Order: sequence, then structure tokens, then C-alpha cells
Amino acid sequence: MAPPVTLQELLAVDPLQWSHLLTALVCGTVVGLERQLRGKPVGIRTSTLIVLGTYVFVALAQSVNNEVTDSSRIIGQVVTGVGFLGAGVMLAKDGIVLGVTSAATIWALAAIGVALSVASPLVAVKLSLLVVVILVGVDLLESYSSLFTRGVHARYSNWRNRR
Repeated sequence: MAPPVTLQELLAVDPLQWSHLLTALVCGTVVGLERQLRGKPVGIRTSTLIVLGTYVFVALAQSVNNEVTDSSRIIGQVVTGVGFLGAGVMLAKDGIVLGVTSAATIWALAAIGVALSVASPLVAVKLSLLVVVILVGVDLLESYSSLFTRGVHARYSNWRNRR
């Protein structure tokens, strides 16, 4: 008969770290909350899963890094895969491409997951806050001044107001 499983064994996530997993959840939630409150396609669930998944892929790749494998290749594949995911949220309608900011946010979320794996949780949190500052700050600038709503942005505003 096998010995009983201890609580420590049950909670072990080696080679991952619980602090990093929780940081991934916080980072994804911070960015996702901003998106969800604005009614954008990439909300809390999606953002959290992107950061968490990227962290797990890169951390696991680093744990098996040897002369045969190279964790930088995994990072490259994550960037490619996330680009595909981002392309899925973009939509062209009446000559206007919608969802580019959501696609870029997905890309930035993956970068946060990579930073969590290769840098530190604090760097990932700082990057998350920076992403939110950019998303909110530019929106405030656009509503404050018409100088930020020229060209394609003016056409988008006109199209959005028509609906």
C-alpha cells in the first residue's frame, strides 16, 4: 500500500512557484479589469489566462533547459501563438479595423507573463500598471483633445456614433 500523500506534496507545483502563480493572477486581473469595465473583448478571464499560461510555458521551458532545448525558442513560439490569438480579436468593418488595441493588449499580457518568468514578480506588476496607465491615459487624452482623434481615429469615432 502506498504511503498517504502529505499536504506539502499535494500543494507542490514544482518547478513553478505559488508566488509567481498568484502574481500572474493579480497582473491579469488588473489589466483585465480595465478592459472589462470598458466593455472590451479581452476581460479579466482572458487576461488572467494569458499571463498565467505564458508564465507556465516559459517557466517550464526554463526548468528543462539543457544542451538540447532552448527556452528562448519557447518564448518565440509564445509570441507567435499570442499574435494568432490577438488577430482573432480584430475585425474589419466599413473600412475600419477594430480591436487593434485589444490585440496589442494581448501581446503585452504575454510579455508580462514572460517577465514574470525571467525577471521578477515586481517587474510583472510594474508592467501591468504601465499597461493600464497607457490604456486609460491615452483614452483620457483622446476625450480631452480633438488633436488625438484625427485620421483613422476620426473615421472610427464617426462610424461608432452612426450606430
